[in-house]
Amino acid sequence: MGKQEIRCAAKVSLDKPAAEQACLHNRWHPDVPSCGTIKNGEVVKIECVDWTGGQIGNNDSADDVRDVDLTRVHYLTGPFEIETAEPGDVLLVEIQDVQPMQDQPWGFTGVFAKENGGGFLDELYPKPAKAIWDFEGIFCSSRHIPGVRFAGLIHPGILGCAPSPEILETWNKREAELISACSHMSRVVALPPNPQSVHVGSGDDSIKEKVGREGARTIPGRPEHGGNCDIKNLSLGSKVYLPVHVNGAKFSVGDLHFSQGDGEISFCGAIEMAGVITIKFTVMKGGMEQLGMKSPIYIPGPVEPQFGPGRYIYFEGFSVDENGKQHYMDATVAYRQTCLRVIEYLRRYGYDDYQIYLLLSCAPVQGHIAGIVDIPNACTTMGVPMDIFDFDISPHVKAEKRDLGSCAFASS
Repeated sequence: MGKQEIRCAAKVSLDKPAAEQACLHNRWHPDVPSCGTIKNGEVVKIECVDWTGGQIGNNDSADDVRDVDLTRVHYLTGPFEIETAEPGDVLLVEIQDVQPMQDQPWGFTGVFAKENGGGFLDELYPKPAKAIWDFEGIFCSSRHIPGVRFAGLIHPGILGCAPSPEILETWNKREAELISACSHMSRVVALPPNPQSVHVGSGDDSIKEKVGREGARTIPGRPEHGGNCDIKNLSLGSKVYLPVHVNGAKFSVGDLHFSQGDGEISFCGAIEMAGVITIKFTVMKGGMEQLGMKSPIYIPGPVEPQFGPGRYIYFEGFSVDENGKQHYMDATVAYRQTCLRVIEYLRRYGYDDYQIYLLLSCAPVQGHIAGIVDIPNACTTMGVPMDIFDFDISPHVKAEKRDLGSCAFASS
């Protein structure tokens, strides 16, 4: 008897606007209607559009990155009712497979304009830029960043269950307090509910109005449910344990990545793609109390690009910024300096800074907090795998400048 085919719980169209597809939504809210039901213990396939809903094209201009509408994002597939799931349970999500859409074997990495999303290094690199990556089985390469090729650590950037009304109120309250407390700063620190471009799947106008008024943006991950955590190691074979806060769990997934580095530093920093994810769902009754759970936990799978011993170069950064100002135990400042040390190193081979910025966002670099106890300097590191390059970047080999082209830039 043949093996039963895995059911596709939701199909998306790459030709139809994301805002017209009933299986997609772009806000976290318990009242977003479910788009389907999944049995406890069932394995299903779920199709996803890219996080922007198809706003970025396979071309040699970053005008689309410059003009991207961030009030629409992220488009998630779901929510799904998981049979028997109730508040206090834990939903075990086992990632069995993730693949690009057969009709779209490419992805993109972007630097968003500083005034429209920005990125970790937007003070230094404010211009919109883009790289397109072509997929070749498990490998990828880019005409915009030549000289590199690597296997993707493919994973979902976002997965989570819907918040309860009480948790949603907590999110909105604490993020509003942060916005108020940081009103003197010259940057956006959090995104409040926004009715513009809200999409609630098959929901009617009354639900759309309510979700537009109350729904949490999908941009940050949050401790109560996970969400947009962008953890590169949630790849094939991973097990993710998610808290359940509403009946049926109302699980959603999206923001699929072909590859990503630790930190996803350019904001649109993974290799973003449309694709299909295969997941097994299991409900752990009373799991939140059993695990003492306040936020998701996960067990990484056995699949990861392999680089031999000594095949990474590690760069150090400390909490002393580029102006020489001392910061106290600031790992963010330290990791920014770590990134800049890598950019300075790879610049010697002929890459421009934007190409390196994009590469560090999406290649499988290893970011670590090395020391966070030795006052006043936090120390962070980034490990760059040497074997992703088709030339030797070892420190003992003299660097030779090459003609390595350019990433795509916006026209103005």
